[in-house]
Amino acid sequence: MAKTWIATLLNFFLPGAGYLVLGHKIPLALAWLVGVIGLTYVEFGIQVAAPSYYWPMFASVFLMNTAFAVDAFQVGRSRAATPAPSGGVATA
Repeated sequence: MAKTWIATLLNFFLPGAGYLVLGHKIPLALAWLVGVIGLTYVEFGIQVAAPSYYWPMFASVFLMNTAFAVDAFQVGRSRAATPAPSGGVATA
């Protein structure tokens, strides 16, 4: 369960990073992570260049990051609840 909480926190601060910890949708997680880094760069630029746009941008990013964190928690919890395959042959 610790891995789930780590992924949740990572996905809040760096959406996509939590999915990498969980091994979930790796290519998409990498794309989100790169996108978030670019978005953060723009967000900090807006703070100085267009301060009236900063708070709506901040609120949007906060909402998005919260959604990513909740999703990572749900994915991690689901994976923790699913038993790992035993590698044996199933018998009926």
